[in-house]
Amino acid sequence: MNTLTAEFFGTFLMMLLGLGVNANVSLKNTKGSFSSASAWVLICSGWAFAVYIGVVVAGPISGAHLNPAVSIALLINGSLSLTDFFAYVGVQFLGAILASFAIWFMYQEHFKATESLETRRGVFCTAPEYANVPRNFFSEFIGAFVLLFAILHFTDPALIASGEKIGMGSIGALPVAIVVWGIGICLGGTTGYAINPARDMGPRIAHLLLPVKEKADSNWSYGWIPVVGPLCGGAFAALLFGLLS
Repeated sequence: MNTLTAEFFGTFLMMLLGLGVNANVSLKNTKGSFSSASAWVLICSGWAFAVYIGVVVAGPISGAHLNPAVSIALLINGSLSLTDFFAYVGVQFLGAILASFAIWFMYQEHFKATESLETRRGVFCTAPEYANVPRNFFSEFIGAFVLLFAILHFTDPALIASGEKIGMGSIGALPVAIVVWGIGICLGGTTGYAINPARDMGPRIAHLLLPVKEKADSNWSYGWIPVVGPLCGGAFAALLFGLLS
């Protein structure tokens, strides 16, 4: 398996499990459907496990970026070429889109049983509890910043200097899963913490393309925030890390 294939499958598995916990908690008549504050803990835990699995699969081969915000940070610090950056981001989006269709097919009866079109859409992509562009942007920015600043500090400088394929897999699957879980529990309550452009935009595109008669719009007026915010957060983390190193 080459690096791009590993990155594709790592992202696919991460998104399959992450969107799966969204569906299991949000849609009607699933084994995990319920309404309480603890649902958020289940969702954050599911996404942490999802990242863990993605990193286990892709880490030894591609470094396990699984996230354009990770890729842009490594581009800025010189660990990734521009050509590889675009290739990585491309397969990350493909993996996210394919996983979205797989979850839609798997949970199709439950989507039909769920009357709220916004709840159906929420399985795929994030939305803020309160629409406020500066604060929504900051939420996505700071979440991605924490993720990348932690990854860069966890990664052995000698590994970065060696030219090896690095990413979330460079610190091991368990530490990065804990970081993602912590970000969700502590910072994710405002926007749903996409902190990953492929995680949000890929499923948003899939939602747009789904062959269903009745669905909410894909909320494109908000859709740029979970793309640009994490990219800026990842870039800032890389720049600050370089300045402080």
